[in-house]
Amino acid sequence: MPGVKLTRERQAVATRRKLIKTARRLFARNGYHATGTHEIVSAARVTRGALQHHFPTKEDLFLAVFQEVRMEWIAGATADVRGNSNRWVQFRKHLKLFIRAAAAPDVHRIVMIDGPAVLGWKTWRDIQALDGLSVITGAIEDGIASGIIRPQPPEALVYLIIALIEEAALLVTYAENPHEEIVKAENALDTLLSHMC
Repeated sequence: MPGVKLTRERQAVATRRKLIKTARRLFARNGYHATGTHEIVSAARVTRGALQHHFPTKEDLFLAVFQEVRMEWIAGATADVRGNSNRWVQFRKHLKLFIRAAAAPDVHRIVMIDGPAVLGWKTWRDIQALDGLSVITGAIEDGIASGIIRPQPPEALVYLIIALIEEAALLVTYAENPHEEIVKAENALDTLLSHMC
């Protein structure tokens, strides 16, 4: 019956959403390794079977949470880049949002600390670079087209900028005073990027 099937699908979506939301809160507060699946199930008020149906392993649930946090981080830092006539100019401004977001509890814990530990460094690095590639490539191409950046093949520059952003975010993540480190990282990034012109 179509109505019953639709209701089940909605319930499944709602259960999956509840699990991700609950796990995100617990992972951000306690960390991946200190959060048990029994806590997630209890806090989400679902059965262990529901958890295993949607996420066969705890790592699968973590990956879904990681992807959600990462996508929000990227969307927040690049929202205006797509609509601007010169993506390079906007991109440089929005790099600071990436760095600042590293101090947010969920980005700090889930993406920057637990991400490499749970997913493995290579997988973490590949996922981090995936969305950044197109955004940074477009920004560099705009910068070259408008004469802001010296003409050059963009590929190497893209990967160097990704590395700069990640290292700046890691600096903030592990700093004793993250807000002080944000200012230093932003200034350093501005200095490095200004020499590309």
